[in-house]
Amino acid sequence: TSRPCRQETQESSFDGSLLQLIGYNILTFLLSLCTLGIGVPWAVCMMERWECKHTVVEGRRLYFDGTGLGLFGSYLKWFLLSIVTLGIYALWIPIKMRKWTTSHKMFA
Repeated sequence: TSRPCRQETQESSFDGSLLQLIGYNILTFLLSLCTLGIGVPWAVCMMERWECKHTVVEGRRLYFDGTGLGLFGSYLKWFLLSIVTLGIYALWIPIKMRKWTTSHKMFA
């Protein structure tokens, strides 16, 4: 009888620091505040990029290729759909956001 081959998996880890996280949170807050919310897509992308840069999954580092401009276009579309549907579409925005960010994450 043959035994199933067991794959060896490498550890997953996160190597970002608390000071970096605090700094990025302050930076994204200021970007969002100074632009009256227009800079939120760029702030989101900055945080996603930082998180991926410091995340290793089974020995492979993640990479984020989303752009603030690309997310801004999606934000506009989601905002308009929310207006047209009298706010009902807003219930789907968190899932749309998660799908958008996940679709821009890959292994480096």
